[in-house]
Amino acid sequence: MARTITPVLGNSQKLDGGSMFGNCPRAVWARWLAPDEEGRVPLACRAMLVEDHGRRVLFETGIGAFFEPKFKERYGVVEAEHVLLDSLQALGLTDADIDVVVLSHLHFDHAGGLLAAWSDGEPARLLFPNARFVIGKEAWARAKAPHARDRASFIPALPGLLEATGRLEIVEGETSAVLGDGYRFHYSDGHTPGLLMTEVDSEQGPIVFVGDLIPGMPWMHVPISMGYDRYPELLIDEKRALLEDLLARDGSVFFTHDPSVAVARVAQDAKGRFHGAA
Repeated sequence: MARTITPVLGNSQKLDGGSMFGNCPRAVWARWLAPDEEGRVPLACRAMLVEDHGRRVLFETGIGAFFEPKFKERYGVVEAEHVLLDSLQALGLTDADIDVVVLSHLHFDHAGGLLAAWSDGEPARLLFPNARFVIGKEAWARAKAPHARDRASFIPALPGLLEATGRLEIVEGETSAVLGDGYRFHYSDGHTPGLLMTEVDSEQGPIVFVGDLIPGMPWMHVPISMGYDRYPELLIDEKRALLEDLLARDGSVFFTHDPSVAVARVAQDAKGRFHGAA
């Protein structure tokens, strides 16, 4: 059975464009993503489903619908329902059909979809009852002991819920016992410590789930970073190294946050600028 890769949409967001594009001027970034009247730009929270020899591996779960109403509004979550579950249902699946969930890091816009939709007075409840969970060692440590700068980006209850399943694999190095052959890891510290980026072998060549190293097509341009990034200069260096590697191997990147493009092949123009060939 061939390995198949399917983009799966979760809940979408609208976030401040200045925050999403760091020190890039609005006159430039507004040509890439048009802001609304509040200066917010549209963003997807997209997962990647890999089906391989009867096994289903889901890369991230998006932001989900776990926020109570006031925080849902604050963080620009568009839909009230848990869109990822609806998208899985459209594929004939439920969260119980997922065998492995791989998490690049545990910021809420990448891991909130692990939780059931908010219900007044109900505690946080973990979904994916049959899945193994894979996360990098440094990203896991950061989630358990956040810095003051990014504490609000994590879900306090989530690490304990994941540990309680007994189905958690914390990885370091390039491989995972749970994932096995055909998958290897790259790491980045520019956005958050130990961002786990998984390279998947496919018939179309290597595809890397890049997470917040490259949120979408506009961020393929190497100097562009986010205000949310921990170390922007380091991130830029990490991005360049990964794109050079993938260009040499005719590889592609999978975007979590681009509102319209899920996968792009790494390309370079005559001036040496990287971009995505959709």
